[in-house]
Amino acid sequence: MARDSGLPGPRGASGRGSRRGRGGASGRKRGIGHLTVVPDPDDEHSSESPTAAGSAGEGPAAEPGGPGRGERRGGAVAPGDAGPGAASSGGVSPADADPGSADPDPGSEEAARAICLRLLTSGPRTRAQLATALRKRKVPDEVAESVLSRFTEVGLIDDAAFARAWVESRHHGRGLARRALSAELRQRGIPDGEVRSAVGLLGPQDELATARRLVAKRVAASRGKPMPARARQLMGMLARRGYPAGLAAQVVREALEQDQQDGAGHGEDLAWICEDTTGDDWA
Repeated sequence: MARDSGLPGPRGASGRGSRRGRGGASGRKRGIGHLTVVPDPDDEHSSESPTAAGSAGEGPAAEPGGPGRGERRGGAVAPGDAGPGAASSGGVSPADADPGSADPDPGSEEAARAICLRLLTSGPRTRAQLATALRKRKVPDEVAESVLSRFTEVGLIDDAAFARAWVESRHHGRGLARRALSAELRQRGIPDGEVRSAVGLLGPQDELATARRLVAKRVAASRGKPMPARARQLMGMLARRGYPAGLAAQVVREALEQDQQDGAGHGEDLAWICEDTTGDDWA
């Protein structure tokens, strides 16, 4: 017998009959989900299983392709129903997930550009220095030439600006003369024309002033030594920085004469200090 589970229990035979009729009608309206099957003592077939009654009857079938009520509540998903995103994170490598994330071909223009940009980020580079770096990394010559030409066009490579900045920094910072600066620029692959233009920014008076400054800082430390040793040390220091021998002899002689005057007020004649009075024992 079907009874509405929301109604109070039966109180009499007539009430049971009337509610049974009304329950049947309401069952058809509300749906079998609101009915509860209870055994009827007067029904000889009441021993049938409620499951059989439900299978024979009137309840709505599960929606095709949709999960049942139990699946919605429990959240269980059949193994075969998992979507493409349900794979375990350990089963897919980043390279498989994103094919574009793989490293570029070492011989490609993309790889060559990355190498050049990384080197230029750390500091200015000449075109020859970048070409050497690409060659060491087995980048084909035609690819390297294409990338370097493009970098030159957009101004990322500028050998003339590099040379000017190098002369300015090394002359005022280290006191290097034009000869030493020219040698350093050529070692870095700067063309001869750019080298001459850059070192030409320094004139003879610039070199003379810088040489005097260098000697003045070191002449006091040489006191107490024999005069020939002092002269050789100071001239050797200037020679290592690229100063001509004649200019070095002039500056050293002037500095030692001035030091003698400031000390005892008299001293020996230093006319013997000339271009041949060189030495390389300056520490």
